[in-house]
Amino acid sequence: MPFAPTSPVIRRDCGLWGYERALWRRGLAPVAGVDEAGRGACAGPLVVAAVILPASRSRRLDDLTDSKRMSAQLRERVFDEILSVAQAWATVVIQPFEIDAWGVHVANIAGMRRAVARLTQRPGYVLTDGFAVPGLGAESTAVLKGDQVVACVAAASVVAKVTRDRIMKDLHRRHPEYDFAQHKGYVTAGHAAALAAYGPCEQHRMSYVNVAQAQRERLSRLEDAVTRTGLRSATESA
Repeated sequence: MPFAPTSPVIRRDCGLWGYERALWRRGLAPVAGVDEAGRGACAGPLVVAAVILPASRSRRLDDLTDSKRMSAQLRERVFDEILSVAQAWATVVIQPFEIDAWGVHVANIAGMRRAVARLTQRPGYVLTDGFAVPGLGAESTAVLKGDQVVACVAAASVVAKVTRDRIMKDLHRRHPEYDFAQHKGYVTAGHAAALAAYGPCEQHRMSYVNVAQAQRERLSRLEDAVTRTGLRSATESA
């Protein structure tokens, strides 16, 4: 019968490593954590990470927590520490056109399956952040706010976030007009202004309402410009 952690086995006040310890005691090591970055962005990829941490608390990860609670500088340092101690880790980068084709949730689920499958060690158990993911190749449990209460999920959140931030900085060099390095593809006033001024590029998710609206407005402006040019040419010819 599949093991599903319950409150008598795992208490949410037992620390960041409580879930792993309970699973290790039941012989379900190695335990993989899975999380993603970029789900709420309207530009750039979705990045999914899976991480297996050692079956003992690593002193090198004392600053580990949810990536959203860290400064960029701290995330970079903890990212390096995670990779130095992890038994296995993997990332999957899902491009905007794939998100448009599948929808972000389906793309996220597929990315989580692919990330776990890419691990060089087969996990005995998988913990995911927030929602259940079928088809991971091992028993799994979704943990509410897992990136805040489970070490391996927090580690996956850091790996996914740092990997995606680096991608967005690279995209900024190709498309400086959108300032991707600053907002990382999320909806901000500055990003909205750039979309209005330039329309979307190939890194935008065209299925998202704000991006689709910006594209319609851009095409409308182009059509108006063509019409005005045609009328001017006709008037000059006459």
